[in-house]
Amino acid sequence: MQIAVMSDSHDNIWNMQKALGIIKNKKAEMIIHCGDFIAPFMLKELEKAGIPVHGVFGNNDGDQHLLTKFSLTVFSNINLHGIVGQVDIDGFNIGFTHQGMVAEGLAAGGNYKMVCFGHSHEYLLKNIGQCILLNPGEVMGKDGRPGFCFADTKTAEVERVELNP
Repeated sequence: MQIAVMSDSHDNIWNMQKALGIIKNKKAEMIIHCGDFIAPFMLKELEKAGIPVHGVFGNNDGDQHLLTKFSLTVFSNINLHGIVGQVDIDGFNIGFTHQGMVAEGLAAGGNYKMVCFGHSHEYLLKNIGQCILLNPGEVMGKDGRPGFCFADTKTAEVERVELNP
């Protein structure tokens, strides 16, 4: 399955819309968001993708109650997991969180084929044992080139996609 992995959108609705257009064209079947959505209107944008979205809270997601309420009552495709989430896609177990230190611990535990995180706004792809550790970088575009990643759960290949500002 082709999935999109993103983080740190920080209310940049324009870059999110660009990313969602690319995700639709690539026919990804799931989005993992590693936190810092910020406002509920970003969930509304993600809902428009029409595919399951699994996310966790970041350190700047101030109104977690409202984000959770909207994910449970307004949106049908948004699944918020708290500070750590996991999904299993045909035996390809993925953990995701916002903080890098937590992600490294999850990866070292040996229970996941991939662990994704955000927070630093910097793209990172490396292995910890048999686990792929991935920071897709930022969608926002504040500290670097905005972008996100695609991950193929059958081949374990990761592709970084940059959003042209």
